[in-house]
Order: sequence, then structure tokens, then C-alpha cells
Amino acid sequence: MSTVPAMVMLEVGNAMLEGACKYGRHNYRVVGVRSSVYYDAAMRHLMAWWEGQDIDPDSGCSHIVKAIAGLTVLRDTELNGMMTDDRPPKFDDAGRFIATLCEEAGGILDKYPEPKAAFTERSQLRAENERLREMK
Repeated sequence: MSTVPAMVMLEVGNAMLEGACKYGRHNYRVVGVRSSVYYDAAMRHLMAWWEGQDIDPDSGCSHIVKAIAGLTVLRDTELNGMMTDDRPPKFDDAGRFIATLCEEAGGILDKYPEPKAAFTERSQLRAENERLREMK
């Protein structure tokens, strides 16, 4: 356990506490879950975070932490035989497909060895805040 960041685990504990209060402690072990429901939830949280919303407005928790908590439930139900696996049929050639995409990405990076930096409003604000901190 010493390799697991304690602060993150404490945050996950709060997210799991919220779920326990809303749905019942360890309810997922009793009633089970559909894998698609937790996949969808984790992806919604990750996409919201990726698009700049750090905190889930419904829970007040970090979207990243909510995704981790959902994945924790999904893995626990998988380990305990309480997950209904409703994933699409397996894509048998996924490894080769991903390898091909990685090769294509490498070709793009070779073609553009010095990509232009993307400046967003957020990155400009961070740069300005950093500059002001240095002035103090």
C-alpha cells in the first residue's frame, strides 16, 4: 500500500462515501452493475475534466476522483462476479489496429518535429498568474 498515494485514496474514500449515502454501502456487491453504466459514467467524468471542469457540480468532488471511484466499483464487481458484462462484441484485432494508429501518429510527429504550441485562455491566465507571483 505504500506505493499508493494516500491523499488520492482519501479523496476516493469521500467519493465512495457519497455513493454509500445515496445508494447504500456496498450495494453494488448485492445488486451488481452493468459495465456500460460505469464505463459511461467514468468517461463523462474524464471528458468533463478534460474540457476544463475540474469539480463535479453535483458532488463537489474532483471529476478525476469520481472516475476513479466508479472504476473501483466496476473492478470490485468484476472480481466478485457481480458485473453484467454488456460490452460490445470483442474486437479481435484491436492490438494490431492500435499499433497501426501509433505508427500513423509517429509519422505525423516526424512530419512536424516542432509542433506549434496551443495557447488557450486557461494557459494564458496561468502564465499571467505565474508572472505576477514572480513579481511579488
